[in-house]
Amino acid sequence: MEPEAAKPTGRVADVPAVAVSNLTRSYGDVLAVEDLSFTVDPGEVFALLGPNGAGKSTTLEILEGHRRRDGGSVEVLGRDPADGDREFRDRIGIVLQEVGIERELTVREVLDHYGACYTRRLPVDDVLDLVGLEGLGDRRTHRMSGGQKRRIDLATGLIGDPDLLFLDEPTTGFDPSARRQAWEMVDGLRSLGKTILLTSHYMDEVEALADRILVIAGGRVVATGTPDELRGGADRDTLIRVRFPTEASGTLDGLLSALLGRASVRNGMLEVRTPAPTADLHHLTTWAVERSLELDGLEVNRPTLEDVYLDLIGHGGDSDDLEAGGPAGG
Repeated sequence: MEPEAAKPTGRVADVPAVAVSNLTRSYGDVLAVEDLSFTVDPGEVFALLGPNGAGKSTTLEILEGHRRRDGGSVEVLGRDPADGDREFRDRIGIVLQEVGIERELTVREVLDHYGACYTRRLPVDDVLDLVGLEGLGDRRTHRMSGGQKRRIDLATGLIGDPDLLFLDEPTTGFDPSARRQAWEMVDGLRSLGKTILLTSHYMDEVEALADRILVIAGGRVVATGTPDELRGGADRDTLIRVRFPTEASGTLDGLLSALLGRASVRNGMLEVRTPAPTADLHHLTTWAVERSLELDGLEVNRPTLEDVYLDLIGHGGDSDDLEAGGPAGG
C-alpha cells in the first residue's frame, strides 16, 4: 500500500520569516525584554499576546527596525532589522494602533501618499476592495466613521504589497460585523502567502485567526503553541453549572460528597469544577433522573482561550511598558 501523502500546511518551516533568539532590551534599570526567543514561519498568522508592560511594543519595534536591541539576535525576512535598508522596509507593512492621517485628504490621496514609500505598490482600488472601502476612495477622511478610518489604517499597511504585515490591534473600534469582515481579509492574506504578526486583546479574534500564539509577561515567554495546544495544556478544570432544584435541597450533602470535583452552591446555582467532567455529569444526571427532576440551566464549559490567557498572565496587566522618552502600551 502506498503511504498517504502528507497534507500541505501552507508553511515553509525551514526558513523562518522571523527568528528571534535571546532578545534583551532594557530602559535604564527596567528590563523590558529578557531572553526572548521565538520563530514565525512564512505564511502563518502569529499572535503575540501579553498584558500592558509585557514587552510587546518593544519587541515589535525591534522587529520593525525602529528600536535597537541590547542583546540577542533577530532576523526578519532574512535580514537584521537594525540594519534594514530600503529593500527591507519595502517588504514589510505596519498597521499601528493609531495612524495619524491628514483629515482633509481623500482616502485615495492617503494611499497614494503612503504608496509612494514603496517600490512595488498594489493598485489603490484593489486595496480599497480588500479592506471593504470600495467606492469610497474620493471621500475625505474626516467624513469617515471610526471603523472606516481603521480600515484606512489597514489599507496603508497593505498598499506596498508586503511579505510580512505587522497588525497591532487591527480591529479596535470595529463593530461585530466589521470585525468578522476584517477576519476574512486576514484569511485572504494568509491564502496569498503573506506572513502576519498580530497583537490583539480580543481572544476570540486570536482564536479565529492565529496559527500559533506566543504569550509573554514581564518580558519573558510564559507559553507558546497553537490555540488548541494552549487550551489542552492548561491545568484547568471543566465547569459544570446547574440551577439546583429547591425541592431536593435535603439531599444536597449526599450529592456533593459523591462528586469528584469541587462543588459549591451560590444563589441557587450548583457549580462543579472538575477534572473528571464525564463522571460528574453522569452522576448529576443519574441523580436527577432517579428523582424525576429536570436540571434547569445545565451548562458544561471547557476552559476558553481567554481563561487560559488570564491564568498564564496571573490576571495582571495594569502596568505600562516603559519606552524611551516615556510610557507606552505593552
